[in-house]
Amino acid sequence: MKNLRIRALFGVGAVLALSACTVAKTPLTVEEKARELHQRILTVDTHCDTAFSLLRTDWKIGDRHDPALRSSGKIDLPRMKEGGLDAEFFAAFVGQGPLTPEAYVKAKDSALRAVAAVHKMTQDYASLIGLAVDPSGARRLKKEGKLTAFIGLENGYPIGRDLALVKLFYDNDVRYITLCHSSDNDICDSSTDRRNPEDKGLSDFGRQVVAECNRLGMIVDISHASEKSFYDVLAASKAPIIASHSSARAVCDNPRNLTDDQLRALARNGGVIQICFLGAYVKTPPVVPEREKAMKELEAKYGPVREIRDDAVRTKAMAERDAINKQFPQARATVQDLVDHIDHVRKVVGIDYVGIGTDFDGGGGVVGCDDVSGMIHVTEELIRRGYTDREIEKIWGGNFFRVFDKVIALSGR
Repeated sequence: MKNLRIRALFGVGAVLALSACTVAKTPLTVEEKARELHQRILTVDTHCDTAFSLLRTDWKIGDRHDPALRSSGKIDLPRMKEGGLDAEFFAAFVGQGPLTPEAYVKAKDSALRAVAAVHKMTQDYASLIGLAVDPSGARRLKKEGKLTAFIGLENGYPIGRDLALVKLFYDNDVRYITLCHSSDNDICDSSTDRRNPEDKGLSDFGRQVVAECNRLGMIVDISHASEKSFYDVLAASKAPIIASHSSARAVCDNPRNLTDDQLRALARNGGVIQICFLGAYVKTPPVVPEREKAMKELEAKYGPVREIRDDAVRTKAMAERDAINKQFPQARATVQDLVDHIDHVRKVVGIDYVGIGTDFDGGGGVVGCDDVSGMIHVTEELIRRGYTDREIEKIWGGNFFRVFDKVIALSGR
């Protein structure tokens, strides 16, 4: 009888042990897999336009803002945590203006105010986020459980014609320069709204800027650059370059996107394209004639909304644009459409040359990832498509940080 009891107890124990093993082996959901992966890897978004929001008195980046409200913006520190994003490049954006000495001074001062605002953020919220100037700094902050802020300069316009200002921005912790924006400047020609229909590419001064960036260890960014500018930069640069927020033109035919030939050239250079979340670069929407007419009239009235300097006028123009969007809604790109671009780059040049550059607060946002809290959904889609953990790690930062490290190493600093 005693032996029977012992055998029964062993039997019960075995059943319980088997049950425990069964529970332990329950497959993780796609979201659980994604979040577990984000805990282990270092994730970076190489472009947002949130820096000037830091100058607002009615908005604090340390507070969580409702994503449904336009005034909330796309990025704050709590939502970065929610989305599983470790590091963000805050771009000091300056719209293209006149090529005059007075305008250069204003542009420089405007960019430096945005740079100072990023510095102040990392001081005000030092327990949550730190400033980094290289990949090792971001890795250290990740280990400390903190977020990372990097700084970029979107548009070389604030440099004017003064080469010494490249070092000034470098000394203020800027680590990439997007050479131009939506119009030509003294450095190079733009992919859009050129002053002269002829694409003249990189100027002689622009070649000096590229050389100075190489010398300092400043990353050269060719998002917004014309095709000739792109190839001229590749020929001039001794270091890999990036497209901080661009997409694939074969998937969405927009002049801001890179052709397959450009992708191959970028890969040969060892650089990386960071896929942009701006809908017009992700998927070509069906044409709504009434919407097209209203938007053209709006631009004729105000000019490009992003380049309006007067806050009151910009607010009025944005309200009118919102009214047009409400009256003539446009079909929006989705996370699935976005990942199609990653698929395409992988197919054309391989997994080592693609990453993420959202352009949040500069127009970026797709259905399923309309603000930084939704970043995890990109990883979920990658998992569903069969990307390996190692491939996802490369997309989310491994490729970009490889380029960043190489740029620093080649500078010899």
